[in-house]
Amino acid sequence: MRTEAQVLWKLVEPPIAGAGLDLIELQWNREGEGWVLRVFIDRPEPPHLPGTSEPPADVLPHLALCHEDCERVSRDLSAALDVADVIHHTYKLEVSSPGIDRPLRREQDFRRFAGQAVKIRCTEPSEGRRNFSGVLRGAQDGQVEVDCDGKVYHLPIATVARANLVPDWAAEFRRQGAARAGEDGPHQPEPEQKRAREQYQGSHGENKALRDQRAAPHAPHRSAS
Repeated sequence: MRTEAQVLWKLVEPPIAGAGLDLIELQWNREGEGWVLRVFIDRPEPPHLPGTSEPPADVLPHLALCHEDCERVSRDLSAALDVADVIHHTYKLEVSSPGIDRPLRREQDFRRFAGQAVKIRCTEPSEGRRNFSGVLRGAQDGQVEVDCDGKVYHLPIATVARANLVPDWAAEFRRQGAARAGEDGPHQPEPEQKRAREQYQGSHGENKALRDQRAAPHAPHRSAS
């Protein structure tokens, strides 16, 4: 992670944790529209009944990150970043859930999603390869275990450049159906990727400099005091 992104991570993580959520990923990039800070958040790992891999059915409706969660975190982060005043130019802040192709970064993330399909890219080769696609077996002692075609690899988490879950649309439809049934009674989930994606679409916020600029189009960018 670049130095700037590391500084931003340390700034935004406490407000997110204070909201009872987890910071999953942070991206700080210059794009065609300017600088964009993307923050991906999620709820912590839910409780499981002994001997089961799924949380209790009555808990499911409360697991999905909602629009209001992202909106609230966006306001909190905007305020925190304005106070810290570490970004001295206009940027856009986007807050959303990580989606079902969720990135995995921490050891606890790899443990949480054991048994699911995953893609991993490493900075250093392991047994002659850097890219791995298979079933996540878990993680311990700073290493992640992944089963690729019957062979288990042990990869140091410190060398993982990128790791993502491979979407399981059937499981996602079941989860959405259970969540809606808990809220509104029986409901048949729509078999469309678009709907599953929209379930995870969060709200977007902008930093104070950009809001001020919109209010006064010719106002100068913020600068260091």
